[in-house]
Amino acid sequence: MTQPIPASQLVLNNEGAIYHLNLHPDQLADNVIMVGDPGRVDLIASFFDKIEVKRENRELITRTGYFNGKRITALSTGMGTDNLDIVMNELDALANIDLKTRMPKEKHRSLNLIRIGTCGALQPDIPVGDSYVATRYAIGLDGLLYFYEKHDEVDETEMRDAFIEQLGYPTNLPKPYIVEGSKELFNRLAQGYYQGVTATAPGFYGPQGRTLRMHLSYPELNQKIEAFDYQGWRVCNFEMESSALYGLGKMMGHNCLTICVAIANRVTEKFSTDYHPYMRKLVLTTLERLSD
Repeated sequence: MTQPIPASQLVLNNEGAIYHLNLHPDQLADNVIMVGDPGRVDLIASFFDKIEVKRENRELITRTGYFNGKRITALSTGMGTDNLDIVMNELDALANIDLKTRMPKEKHRSLNLIRIGTCGALQPDIPVGDSYVATRYAIGLDGLLYFYEKHDEVDETEMRDAFIEQLGYPTNLPKPYIVEGSKELFNRLAQGYYQGVTATAPGFYGPQGRTLRMHLSYPELNQKIEAFDYQGWRVCNFEMESSALYGLGKMMGHNCLTICVAIANRVTEKFSTDYHPYMRKLVLTTLERLSD
C-alpha cells in the first residue's frame, strides 16, 4: 500500500487513539489476555505488581501492567465474533500501522493473544466446574473469515471438508471453516487441560442448540458435532469467539490460544453458577505460565 489508509477506514478518536479500543500503540503489551466479560479485566489486573495503563470505552476495558516482570495487557472484548472482528483489527493496527502517517510499518510486530473464557462442554466426560478446555483447532460456524481475502491460506481445508461431510452440514447455514491456534502457546499454556476442537457459534441460543420458545431448524446438529472425529481430534466445547481470534490472528501473523472454564455440559445438561473460583485459578495459572 503506497497511500495512507483513509480516515473512514482507519478510524481514530480526537486523541489520536484507535477508535473502539481507545488505545495508543505504546499502551499495548506484546502479551494480551483477552476476556469477554469486562468484569474479568480487573480480576486479571488484581494480580499485577504494577498497573500503568487504564483505558475504557463501552464494553472494551484495558489494563496494562506487570506480572513477575512481564508486561501484560488485560482486555475485554465483549461477546461474539463481530466484536472480535473489531478488536483484532484494532489490535493489529496498534501493532503494525503508524497511526500518525496512516501507513503500515515496515517491521511486523507479532502479539501473543490468549483468550480466557467460559464454555459449554460437548463431551460427557468433561465435568462442569474445575475443568478447563484448551483449543487446538477452532471451527467457525459464523462465516466471518470468508469476508477476507486469502482465508483459504489459514483454513484447515481437509479437516473442514471432513467436518462438512461427516455431519452432512446444512448448505443454507454459513460454510464452516477451521483454523489451528499457536502451537507454541499451546505447548506453554495448555498442559493438564482437556485439549481438542472448539466450535464457535454465532449466537448463544439457537446456534448452540438451545430452545426456549422457538424451535430449531436442525435439532440433531449438536449430536452430530459431538460425534465428529478427525484423526483423533474431537469437538470438546461450544463458545462464541475463538474462530475469529484464530482466523484473523493467523492471517495477521499473531499467536493465538483459547482456554475456557467449562461451566456447562450440553450432554449431561449440568450447569455451574459458582464458577468464579475456577476462573480465578485459570487466570493466575495463565499469568504464571506466561511469565515463566
